[in-house]
Amino acid sequence: MAKLILKNGRVLDPANRMDAIADVLIDGDRIAAVGPSLDASGAELFDATGMWVTPGFIDMHVHLREPGFEHSETIESGSRAAAAGGFTSICCMPNTHPVNDSPTVTSYIVENARRHAVVNVFPIGAITKDSAGEELAAIGSMKKAGIVAISDDGRPVMNARVMRRAMEMAHSFGLPVIDHCEDLHLSAGGDMHEGLESIRLGLRGIPSCSEDVMVARDILLSEVTGCHFHVAHISSKNSIAMVKHAKALGLSVTAEVCPHHFTLTDDNVIPYDSNFKMKPPLRSSFDVAAAVEGIVTGVIDAIATDHAPHPGSEKMQEFERCPFGILGLETAIGLTLETFVHNGRVSPLRIVEMYTAAPGRILSLPRGTLSTGVIADVTIIDPSTKWTYDVNRSFSKSRNTPFHQREFTGGPAATIVNGQFVWGRSPDLQRDLQIPYLRTM
Repeated sequence: MAKLILKNGRVLDPANRMDAIADVLIDGDRIAAVGPSLDASGAELFDATGMWVTPGFIDMHVHLREPGFEHSETIESGSRAAAAGGFTSICCMPNTHPVNDSPTVTSYIVENARRHAVVNVFPIGAITKDSAGEELAAIGSMKKAGIVAISDDGRPVMNARVMRRAMEMAHSFGLPVIDHCEDLHLSAGGDMHEGLESIRLGLRGIPSCSEDVMVARDILLSEVTGCHFHVAHISSKNSIAMVKHAKALGLSVTAEVCPHHFTLTDDNVIPYDSNFKMKPPLRSSFDVAAAVEGIVTGVIDAIATDHAPHPGSEKMQEFERCPFGILGLETAIGLTLETFVHNGRVSPLRIVEMYTAAPGRILSLPRGTLSTGVIADVTIIDPSTKWTYDVNRSFSKSRNTPFHQREFTGGPAATIVNGQFVWGRSPDLQRDLQIPYLRTM
């Protein structure tokens, strides 16, 4: 497709502070122009009337499982789920097999994504070798191979000295450190949030303080090293308060929150249903209220899914035995609109920023804007469409979600990567790549 024009949509481009009815003209793989009543003779037309036209959404926290766990997810299947969720770029965590702790594994991911992914895939390298928390990984070599951050996500770096050295190294390479903040001694053996519900169900609890003490430690180390520290999947009110304090001090600290942590509490856990088991666990109503307030006030910078697929053979075990994690790519926008936009709590421009410009800034990605000349990654959202999430029609290879059969108002309508449609919602079959609004001018 040489030229494409998106007509009469509500263009939301936080990087340029734009919120207006306008057209977006795409020429090849670049944004050619943005403005009202653009002349685009000979271009293909997508009528975006009543829809939002935004920079391509970025998910900075995804588990693609490849290499090593392709029975759970692959780069191809995960990228297709991302496209169906409205994401044009995803950042994959390093807890694969082998762990992405070397330029060899990084290069494998980059090349495999180039061949098979329908969205952009940016690898995140491990902090330590084999994510064992003892010896630093080849951070500089991995950056040359294509990583955009370092993290041992899935495991915390328990040794404070190792984390300090990692932050010093990352700072020298201009990389953010993304930490899974959890004190393993405090959370040992836990399966859900420590509280009345864990007592009622007879399950061992994971206390909020297991997250809080590590967030506090890493903020202090960030101050010492000057490194950009990013809190992954923040979930507790005290951790959010500490991030707010760090920002007030002018420290380079940012945080992300997952949709399940601002929509569900431990009260919502269906007893012993493994689809509600994740880490951090679903917290108390006070923690959820703090996460919502953190988004409203701007303390929390980004929304990320922590998409963590597991096959039924592993997930459908006893609650105490099954792995942590749920799917997230295809429900994130619907949950966000439901919680913040439809009730007027947060402006659409601010929500779009948390999925585009903010993660782009945190990771120094050349994405997250509709400025003229940039790569044409575009997410089109229909804020009023009504749809039901059917996990059995998901592009993911796994089915572990607490949101099966959840009804939504508003969601992605089409996803454009490098100027090409990679997914579009059909009125009668939501997973088909059909663009019913497309015609030649």
